[in-house]
Amino acid sequence: MRKSNILFLSIFSVLLFSCHRDDDKALYVDRCNDGIQNGDETGIDCGGSCKPCDEIDLFAGVFKREDQMGRPGTNLLFNKAELRDSLNLVEVHQMNSLFKEVFKEKIMSLDTSYTSNVLGLDADQLADLFSKDVLWVSQTGETKYYSESEIMTGRALGEDVMDANLLWIFGGPDGNKNNEDPILISDGVDENDAPFSGSFPYHADPF
Repeated sequence: MRKSNILFLSIFSVLLFSCHRDDDKALYVDRCNDGIQNGDETGIDCGGSCKPCDEIDLFAGVFKREDQMGRPGTNLLFNKAELRDSLNLVEVHQMNSLFKEVFKEKIMSLDTSYTSNVLGLDADQLADLFSKDVLWVSQTGETKYYSESEIMTGRALGEDVMDANLLWIFGGPDGNKNNEDPILISDGVDENDAPFSGSFPYHADPF
């Protein structure tokens, strides 16, 4: 084969491959989030290879979120595993109406003898509190996730949030329930391995 033919075929192959890749990029559409019914969808952006339409109706959001992260551990402790992604997609003002009963059911499944906790909250009240997954911040008081005088007025970096959550679920009215081996009211992890900095960005030094 002549050198000129080899060169022509080489250039043609490169161009063909490049065009093919460009076409793929141009033609790719996230059909499950394009606002129209297409592909194998049975509704707008739902059904077929997309999420079921009943889930889309309940948990549709304007923006795609990876994690709400209002309060650390809320999604993990209080939500059902199959609905954790949905909590991250739902609008904040919908959380309470959609997830309160889900959270209440989860609380009662974690401790079937739950009556109330150290905050004086029964299962319905505790579910109501956590299904509004927004971290409140006090403008005047001390910033605390949980202390004798302050409850959920914010969160300081060094606070043991998971221990507080576990205490409220498993500790009972006086905080001493489930305080034997295995201890359920604590995860056994210290606040942090190294002290946090007092200035922005407040991260701890390597240890």
